[in-house]
Amino acid sequence: MFENLVKQDAGNSISSDIRRHIFPGAVLFSGNVASGKLTAALETARVLSCYGQNRGSWQCDCPSCLQHKALTCTNLLLLGPRDCFLEIAAAKKTFLESYKQNATYLTASRYLFLRSIRKLTLRFNGILWQGENNLNKIGALMDEINALLESLDFPRSLPPYEETEKLCDELTEKALKLENEYLYDSIPVNQIRNMETWAHIKSEEGKKTVIIENADRMQTSVRNALLKILEEPPEDCVFILLTSKRNAMMETILSRVRTYNFKNRTLDEQGGVITRVFHNDAFSGNISDYLLTFLPVAPQEIKAQADIFYNAICSRQIPDISSIVKKCGNFNPRVELQIFIKHLVEHQKKLLGSAAGCEASAKCMELLRNFYDSIIMYNQGPAAALECLLRDMSALNVKNGGIFC
Repeated sequence: MFENLVKQDAGNSISSDIRRHIFPGAVLFSGNVASGKLTAALETARVLSCYGQNRGSWQCDCPSCLQHKALTCTNLLLLGPRDCFLEIAAAKKTFLESYKQNATYLTASRYLFLRSIRKLTLRFNGILWQGENNLNKIGALMDEINALLESLDFPRSLPPYEETEKLCDELTEKALKLENEYLYDSIPVNQIRNMETWAHIKSEEGKKTVIIENADRMQTSVRNALLKILEEPPEDCVFILLTSKRNAMMETILSRVRTYNFKNRTLDEQGGVITRVFHNDAFSGNISDYLLTFLPVAPQEIKAQADIFYNAICSRQIPDISSIVKKCGNFNPRVELQIFIKHLVEHQKKLLGSAAGCEASAKCMELLRNFYDSIIMYNQGPAAALECLLRDMSALNVKNGGIFC
């Protein structure tokens, strides 16, 4: 069990509880970003549904395990926000390089790429999105993605390299569109209600599993809706919540789940994960930094543009907003927007040394949240949103006597 969970002791505790038949119906996997929580959750779902002779082995070829390994099992629901693009881009590189070299790990890298796409598309299961206004648009885009996936999926032979490369590029482009335009930053309450209806329908075979990623980001109404089903979970359904911020979880939810803690891997251990999963032994850094190398715009450039924006406010000048947005790749994928905002947050931390500064900092954080929401939730253009942020932060700076400087 959990052969794919590298350098993470939590897998031993989970597998032990499954073998002893004491794994509960609702659990929380808690640990830092890139600590293997989603990998463990997907493996847990597979193991719980396995009915092969060697239960839990990754090599098991029972129909349930084959479907779970391909992430096509109908007994699995995956909810919650996630930045999928970087993993997809990294997996694509690994897959295409292995194909070009006819490497011994080609099958593994092929699974890696297909699964990276499906970690995104699983969140758009029609069951979850019933009643949504964008269902038709999402359905059309999902049909295009699934048609492309079918061309690369097992047991079909891979097309020639050039055709495979083109298919991978198209898949990556459409996956980015799906993520940027339709993946919510927090779970809508309607998805929890749809999930609850599905969870209460008895499974014909095997355990059902519901995985909720970034569960700490749920709004109050969503948490309350989830709490109802956690109080009396269906007998044949397991709920796995994932979080990197356990302290942000509701106490009432924490009281209804068993927590499995995922340790912080050392830099060497993370290097081992990069080598084993992505077959790159030349990179020296953590997993998150490795994935950031697949951004269209380097993080250093995004931070430099944030410096230009902040310094312009301090000097009461007007920066070239269109140039900033262009050099930040139009904040697409949205990870670039997050880097830009986090760097602005670092700038304003120096305000915390005084009472007036703390008040200005709180207001600044509110403006930055509004800036993020206006782009992600309300689809405002990045340039227009950044102009509004410039106006509001400049006004805040002037009101407080140039406090940002």
